[in-house]
Amino acid sequence: MNKKASDTIKDKTIDLTTGSPLRLILSFYWPLLLTSTLQQFYNFADTWIVGEGLGDNALAAVGNMGSLFFLVVGFSFGLANGFGILVAQSFGAKNEEELKHRLAGVVELGVVLSVILTVASVMFLPTALRLLHTDELIMEDSLKYGYIIFGGLSTGICYNIASAVLRSLGDSRTPLKAIIASSVLNLSLNSIFIFVLHSGVEGAAIATIVAQVVSSVICLERLRHISIIRLEKEHFINERTVFTDLLKNGLPMAFMNSVTAIGCMVVQAFVNGFGVVYTAAYTACSKYLNLFMNPASTAGNAMSAFTSQNYGAGKYGRIRQGLNVCLGISLVTYLVFGSLMVLIPDRLGSILLSGKEQIDLVCEFLPRCGVMIIFVDALFVVRSGVQGMGKPMLPMLSGILEMVLRVTVVSFFIGKIGFRAAAYAEISAWFGALMFNIFAFHKAFRPYLGTLKDLKCAFGNRGKTKHGLQYIRNI
Repeated sequence: MNKKASDTIKDKTIDLTTGSPLRLILSFYWPLLLTSTLQQFYNFADTWIVGEGLGDNALAAVGNMGSLFFLVVGFSFGLANGFGILVAQSFGAKNEEELKHRLAGVVELGVVLSVILTVASVMFLPTALRLLHTDELIMEDSLKYGYIIFGGLSTGICYNIASAVLRSLGDSRTPLKAIIASSVLNLSLNSIFIFVLHSGVEGAAIATIVAQVVSSVICLERLRHISIIRLEKEHFINERTVFTDLLKNGLPMAFMNSVTAIGCMVVQAFVNGFGVVYTAAYTACSKYLNLFMNPASTAGNAMSAFTSQNYGAGKYGRIRQGLNVCLGISLVTYLVFGSLMVLIPDRLGSILLSGKEQIDLVCEFLPRCGVMIIFVDALFVVRSGVQGMGKPMLPMLSGILEMVLRVTVVSFFIGKIGFRAAAYAEISAWFGALMFNIFAFHKAFRPYLGTLKDLKCAFGNRGKTKHGLQYIRNI
């Protein structure tokens, strides 16, 4: 690669293959954390606005869409992250032509993906809601909300892909700017639609779509000004191998998210069978889980970008260093947010819910998950490390294991112990998937352990010099 291209990379993106892993990961992590926290915050605020403005039944209707929405959007999010890993590997390897051809393939596959998922989700929405045992009290609102959200699905897919590409190039700041702008707009529109215009749940859906359009435009505009990835017509003339490589890495991650979502949908269906009170309580609990898992999930995203770039550059020792840093972040977040779930579940429940019965159910769920949330916090990091090395199959199988554990536990215990079974279903899924991904990480990383040892031995006495030790650390 020529000097001009190298300077462009340095100016416009962040190279995670050189320098202190701790410093690089933290500088990359904080904007990423703020981005995801704002996303969770405005999702959380949306829930509060719907609950305050329209009541617990409307809250249940919107929350009832959560697992179904994750099934579809999670599929696109998995594909986007899978595509981003290959982009990051090409970037880490400094292979400009491969980088551009892969990006062109991502654009083409993204368009096809948007059309297929939008049509399929709108067509099958009523059937899916019936399969979830949706109560008739909230069916109409669920359909109103769902048709608008899924009808505008392409805006969310566009943002997912654009932000995944930016992260793969080391840019975690632009997605933050996009989310700040879209959050302010979303909350403002939501309040106007519900409290001023009294539009109902469809107002919340419209506000979400408009906000996603804004966030997508900001990310796309940033990508347009990065010259290293400026695409020409010839980059879209791709060989079949480009699409094959992207799909081989993206589809397993997409299916992993989807089967995980199916497990959550089954839990949702069992909970819905007990009535709207249970549905509202489960909605609130799910919102808190997503909020409190967010810092560790973000550490997983940082681990993915760091691993991908260093894997592409052949610097395998840095992957292990990155794992230690990201697991440390997950431990800190567990101590903070796990404690909140254990110590003040009643206060947390009363923020989103008004009924005593619903809040009592939240108090059964949150403390149990709070003690064990360390399993899923560590899972995010370890699994992302495996995926970042371009090994998506075993994490996909762990998603199947998660689904099986959730379904088995909730179906067997909910009739015996009630709402607590939903908490135990989550915990069992987290623990099983973590153990599976620890094995997967060891299996993926093991071939490079010998390489690292051989390199260190080959340096001999030179490896004891300051220059030699620094070189080995950077491998």
